[in-house]
Amino acid sequence: SKETFSRKSWLRLSTYKSWMHTPEALAKHYIPYNAKFLGNTEVEAPKGTEVVKDAVRKLKFQRHIKKSEGQKIPKVELQISIYGVKILDPKTKDVQHNCQLHRISFCADDKTDKRIFTFICKDSESNKHLCYVFDSEKCAEEITLTIGQAFDLAYKKFLESGGKDVETRKQIGGLQKRIQELETENAELKKQLQELEEQLMIAHVPPAGSVSVKLQSTDVFDMVPFSTVTPLVPSRASNGCPPPPPTSLPPDMSKDLFGAEPFDPFTCGAADFPPDIQSKLDEMQEGFKMGLTMEGTVFSLDPLDGRC
Repeated sequence: SKETFSRKSWLRLSTYKSWMHTPEALAKHYIPYNAKFLGNTEVEAPKGTEVVKDAVRKLKFQRHIKKSEGQKIPKVELQISIYGVKILDPKTKDVQHNCQLHRISFCADDKTDKRIFTFICKDSESNKHLCYVFDSEKCAEEITLTIGQAFDLAYKKFLESGGKDVETRKQIGGLQKRIQELETENAELKKQLQELEEQLMIAHVPPAGSVSVKLQSTDVFDMVPFSTVTPLVPSRASNGCPPPPPTSLPPDMSKDLFGAEPFDPFTCGAADFPPDIQSKLDEMQEGFKMGLTMEGTVFSLDPLDGRC
């Protein structure tokens, strides 16, 4: 259940040490860090120590090559809050990457170097898992703990602000779809009923001079149709043909609680359902359900993995 997962998530994250920052600092502001950005690379899995070790080794090797060519490791500013981890240019403040917390699944720092840390984030466009690697001037552990605290606060905020209602929203969506089907079926039945009434009117024309009693017709629910002027029985035109059915303009459409247009079987198609917000809530729920795994590991396993 969600409650059980929340408790497991808290225990898993809080086994390292107490959080370093106040909740207000991460909720209303952000915690900045300066670091060198070794880059990012695609990985096959969202979690795993061996996964990030291979990524760190690969990116360090690439940096050694670029360093031999005279290129320096670019400096970046990290801004960590409950809204994600932003990677910016420290001078221009241009955002290079924006990693939302529910997409970050793994975070680790090097316990021997104290400089290198990394996290795995699912890309919002390609849905590929990317491993980001940084050199953080001896504060790698603090950065990983800050990301962990931000993840914990973001998950709680998600639950408080509507995450608990995801299943309820799904049920509402299912009911709306059922209403759509019933309204379409009802419209078809009304159409068939009107055609039958017109056929009966043509077939039972009373002979000249006879007196006929006109009975009020009923609708599919055995109710007398309401009319402020005349009953809903087609009257014969002077040329002997029934008149065309009356037309009416649809009422004004307004936004529903999802921000979408209410369903109208005569103007909306199946593609208009369900609202986009539902897919976003589902994505966040799945991301938080996966959880954030934090580990302290050793990346410098051979001479190639020396300081960058």
